[in-house]
Amino acid sequence: MSDRLKAYARAGVDVDLGNKVKAGLPKVLQTAHRPEVLGKVGGFGGLFRASFGKMKDPVLVASIDGVGTKIKIAALLNRHDTIGEDLVNHCVNDIAVLGAEPLFFLDYMASERLEPHRFHQIITGMVRGCKKAGCALIGGETAQMPGIYHGADYDLVGTIVGVVDRKKIIDGKKIKPGDVIIGLPSSGLHTNGYSLAREILFNQLGCRLDASVGKGGVLGTELLRVHTLYLPQIRKVRQKLTIKGIAHITGGGLIDNIPRVLPEKVDAEIQLGTWPISPLFKMLASAARVQNEELHQVFNMGIGMVLIVSAKDAKETLKLTKGYHIGQIVKGSRKVVLKEAGK
Repeated sequence: MSDRLKAYARAGVDVDLGNKVKAGLPKVLQTAHRPEVLGKVGGFGGLFRASFGKMKDPVLVASIDGVGTKIKIAALLNRHDTIGEDLVNHCVNDIAVLGAEPLFFLDYMASERLEPHRFHQIITGMVRGCKKAGCALIGGETAQMPGIYHGADYDLVGTIVGVVDRKKIIDGKKIKPGDVIIGLPSSGLHTNGYSLAREILFNQLGCRLDASVGKGGVLGTELLRVHTLYLPQIRKVRQKLTIKGIAHITGGGLIDNIPRVLPEKVDAEIQLGTWPISPLFKMLASAARVQNEELHQVFNMGIGMVLIVSAKDAKETLKLTKGYHIGQIVKGSRKVVLKEAGK
């Protein structure tokens, strides 16, 4: 058996190293725990005892996503602790738009070979994200795949499972003309648009990761800013007000994501210039050889989450979220209309 394992390691898959690295996981995962979790880390499956409190008709909500080519930036800087938190926040936000509370999270990591330092950084970030969101990290898979991945390349995917009471699902059905669109600020690119961003910044502009951006900003730091977790703000608003619809502004930007929550016969009219644009987005916009609409389809352009509320609730929502009034719902055909500043 020892010879066979050594042969496998020579082929690129070190099982012994994997076991050694994962041995410390139970201690690391202690802070990303919930009382419903049963069993120990490392089993064939994670155990979660369903307990939904006072919910009358609990509905499970699941989503899966990755962090895209932001991984390339992490690899160039050899900093991977933020990527894990990015992944958790992205996934939690995706189910939060339906009104769901996160329960547990699972991850999948694949690379040419296992790098202990990188592995621990990624796990640390995921644990930090799960702790902030109040969900448990109950399992995952770490795959060594020589011949598929090369060098510093790796992939990272996460699955989130949450729950919402059926009567409290946020589905957008009651959105109507006159409702107000509130935009919550993003921390940066979040986890989308990095392929175009890298093309513009590195190939077209010849930027280095230590280049200055705005007043005192550094490009590498700006590109690795953690994807904002919007769950606390959503919870805060829902405690006092009714949110008619929520859209997480990820791949597809404002253009493709807002229509996912709109009913038929209405449009989302977005007034450009109603929220601040960071120096990084200004740099990308000035160098990108694309139309304004595509910019708002590839990048979030400073808005990471959109809440749609009644006009009477807009002022209080703005106060609770520190967001921006970026538009309104009008009659239409279920699309986003960008209005230029001053028009």
